[in-house]
Amino acid sequence: MFVTHADNPVVRCVGAVVHDAAGRLLLIRRATEPGRGQWSLPGGRVEPGESDTAAVARELREETGLDVRVGALVGSVRRGPYLIFDYAADAVGGDLLAGDDASEAAWVTSAEFTRLDEGNMLVAQLAETLAEWRVLPRA
Repeated sequence: MFVTHADNPVVRCVGAVVHDAAGRLLLIRRATEPGRGQWSLPGGRVEPGESDTAAVARELREETGLDVRVGALVGSVRRGPYLIFDYAADAVGGDLLAGDDASEAAWVTSAEFTRLDEGNMLVAQLAETLAEWRVLPRA
C-alpha cells in the first residue's frame, strides 16, 4: 500500500487480460468483496516489495491454476481505494481450476461475455473498459 499526496490510502493491484488460442477471455467469479459473486479479470493486490509482473503471475496461479507469461500494460483503472494495473498475459501451463479468491474460473466467448454483461454479472464498468482497451473476447 502507498499513500497519495492527498493522504488517501491507495492499494496497488494488478490484473491480467488473457485470451486463449480461440480468442476466449479468461474470467473469474469473485468469491470475496469487492464484487463478490460477479465476474472479473483475475488479479489482486501487489505484495510489499513485489513487482507487478511477479504479482500478476502469482495471482493468476492462485486464482486460476494457470502459469502465465506477463506482457505489456494494457491499462489501469481506479476502483475506490484500489488502483489496478491490467497486463496482457499468455497462459503457458497449468490446469484451469478456481482457487483463492475465485469461486469459478472460465474461458468466456464473446456471446457468453455479452450475456454476463446483460445480466449484470460483471464487475462495474468491466465491459466498457475492456471495449475501450480493445481486448474483449474475440471468439
